[in-house]
Amino acid sequence: MHPGMHPVDEELVRRLIAGQFPRWAGSAVRRLPSGGTVNAMYRLGDDMVVRLPLVANGAKDVYTEQEWLPRLAPRLPVAVPEVLGAGKPAEGYPWPWSVYRWLPGSNPEAGALTEPALLAADLARFVAAMRSVTLPGAPRAHRGGPVAALDAQTRAAIEELRGIPQEGVDCDAAAAVWDATLRTPGREGPPVWLHADLMPGNLLVDGGRLTSVIDFGCLGTGDPACDLFPAWNLLPADARKVFREALDVDDATWSRGRGRTLSQALVALPYYRRTNPAMADNARHVIRAVLGEE
Repeated sequence: MHPGMHPVDEELVRRLIAGQFPRWAGSAVRRLPSGGTVNAMYRLGDDMVVRLPLVANGAKDVYTEQEWLPRLAPRLPVAVPEVLGAGKPAEGYPWPWSVYRWLPGSNPEAGALTEPALLAADLARFVAAMRSVTLPGAPRAHRGGPVAALDAQTRAAIEELRGIPQEGVDCDAAAAVWDATLRTPGREGPPVWLHADLMPGNLLVDGGRLTSVIDFGCLGTGDPACDLFPAWNLLPADARKVFREALDVDDATWSRGRGRTLSQALVALPYYRRTNPAMADNARHVIRAVLGEE
């Protein structure tokens, strides 16, 4: 998917575990299929999972989670990853890595939700809880800055998609939504705590209800619009309204959230269309959902 990816396999994970966590050395190791783009995941025994960055820019996310997840967990309404072991570079593997407690559940799928309104309310409770966090010393969220900072890459992605007509993206309509986003008033008030990567692949559900949120590598403070992504990457229109009302989102924040979600999808589609079907399919879903509102 990316240049500079480091090869990982089950044998490497076994060696890393044996060398640094010998108490788990006899546990079975197996690769977990994932639509993730930055980390490889391996089931370790029945109740653990090993997560290893595939690229250098994922290494800092490991430290972010190791530092902040234990402090955030008691403040959130659903389970989050629990770090059981902090791995170090070894065996030719160059970056930090982590062992987490296994969290059960499955990823929700846009268009196939069994309890969309209830899930929307669950997501709103999680987002509200993140916003209410007051822990000092937070990093800036990966996507927490001004919308204008996304302008160049968003417009470049639109032009790239013009050259891929088989994707069927209405690039003029996408550009119009993006132009409207840039005209939207910016965030007023202090930044808030964000997960900043609320993609379906980072959510776990059981019986249609949210049970866990994972992958906090992008966390930090910034524009609250950054945690509105599920409104378009997952929820149908009726549940989208539930989500917005539960969070009492004003028009400007909603507009920025929609534009940010569209921007991410426009960039992701040409990049992942041949390498990551899950990411590409969700990008197509977002583009349809946003443009369908116009």
